[in-house]
Amino acid sequence: MERQNSHQATYSSQHPFVHTLKLTRAQLIRGMVLGSILVPIRVFLAVLCFLIMWPIARLRLAGLSEVERSRPVTTGWRRWLLHPIIWFLSRAVFFFLGFFWFRVKGCRAGHKEAPVLAVAPHSSFLDMLVLTETQLPTVVSRSENQSIPVIGALLEFNQSVLVNRKNPESRKRAVVQIKERLTSNGYWPQMLMFPEGTTTNGTTLIKFKPGAFLAGVPVQPVLLHYPNKLVSRLDCVNIGIQVEALWHTCSQLYTNVTVEYLPVYTPSQEEKDDPNLYADNVQKLMAKTLGIPATDHVMEGRVPTRKLGGLSLPLEPPARETLSLLHKDGLREFEVEAALSKIIDRCQSEQGWRAGVDELAPLLGLTDRQTAAKICGLYSKDDKVDLRQIYLSVTSVSGLLGFKSLLHTAFTLYDRECSGSLTAVDVSDLMGALVGSPQYHTEELYTELSLRGAPTEQDLFSVLTTHPTYQKLISEYFTPEGVVSSPPSSPLTKGKAGNNNAGSPSDNRTALPYKTADNGSPLPSKKND
Repeated sequence: MERQNSHQATYSSQHPFVHTLKLTRAQLIRGMVLGSILVPIRVFLAVLCFLIMWPIARLRLAGLSEVERSRPVTTGWRRWLLHPIIWFLSRAVFFFLGFFWFRVKGCRAGHKEAPVLAVAPHSSFLDMLVLTETQLPTVVSRSENQSIPVIGALLEFNQSVLVNRKNPESRKRAVVQIKERLTSNGYWPQMLMFPEGTTTNGTTLIKFKPGAFLAGVPVQPVLLHYPNKLVSRLDCVNIGIQVEALWHTCSQLYTNVTVEYLPVYTPSQEEKDDPNLYADNVQKLMAKTLGIPATDHVMEGRVPTRKLGGLSLPLEPPARETLSLLHKDGLREFEVEAALSKIIDRCQSEQGWRAGVDELAPLLGLTDRQTAAKICGLYSKDDKVDLRQIYLSVTSVSGLLGFKSLLHTAFTLYDRECSGSLTAVDVSDLMGALVGSPQYHTEELYTELSLRGAPTEQDLFSVLTTHPTYQKLISEYFTPEGVVSSPPSSPLTKGKAGNNNAGSPSDNRTALPYKTADNGSPLPSKKND
């Protein structure tokens, strides 16, 4: 390993999906000099290996029928001739990239003892080197990768399980295939999965996806360690970072890696019945061994989120970005408050709560239409946005309202029938508006709310402020940056929900005005799409 001294690179991470590498001047100069020599040579040799593998990999299933392709190729010349060649060339790729040797700790279990290998942490595309150490087990990959030259041929050779993540039917078929292979009692080769499901900066283990644990069979946890500082935590969320990771790796004289096999983990009956529990327990075991935290962060689509009681909380809330854009456009605090007042008035007017970019700009007091378009894009994929989401999410993180007043306004906006209670859909939409991101799994929250019947405002306030899980939502999420907050402790008074428009006793802020009917009860929100 290269000697580490006072000129070490420094790192900063906001969360598991953000990584910044800061190089010293000496490291930058050394990287440029060595990189200009080593990178072209190493990349050329690696590409050459891939090009040689391309036609050889196609031979694995060439001439076979669809039925024969659906069975594992474990015997005959397609196995004893082609498999060693592809393995050798795969190992050569990483050798040429600077991974001259692997250090191995522990022993890999056989495919009957542990049908699946769970590998973590997943820090970059270079982690695929573990495939050569584990003798090329089968993997799960996105179906889009089939169309990539060389990669598509290698996936075919590997007889990988392919899944289109955007297609529900494809996901179901993939689950069936995975279960069939893992429960085949050695008929199919061992499978290898990265249960994190995405790459991170390696400072934590994010929440494991249940795919590797669905079949309820034993798994062998496998840990990856990169002692070299410039390689260990280079995230590959986009192509630019992939190139950076490749450059820093190839510009070093050599790169160390340790593959550590942990003892096979055999699930209990409870874990077999609950794949999520099984995944969580393996995640905690691996994190403990690595000496890093196990967190509930996940990547949903391209949005980094944190799981909390079924809720998905964006690590970069749209509301904070909205506030930043408003301030960059020149709006001061009192102008932001005035803009939010306009929005709540609009939500309760005959015009309704849907607005396009051209309507949003004057509502927010923006002079730049592009800023309005950016804000609209944070909350919606089309050209119209739900103003309730903007109002509630921005208010929740801006500190303009106490939580009690905020929740009362939210309840008023989503009590569609003005019945004093919420449906499951209402709860889902309300929570999505509060956090600024759609919520599709609020069943757990709705169950808590409806223990005594249809959820009322008092039930919602009580659960969110007293339940151990949802208290974190208030103290950690609905808090202005730099402010330490504690959830409100005073419950709503039954029959007096209308008085909650005033700020909570612990803060002197006043709720933004909203319209009421002649009898004093809140007006229902408009039902227009």
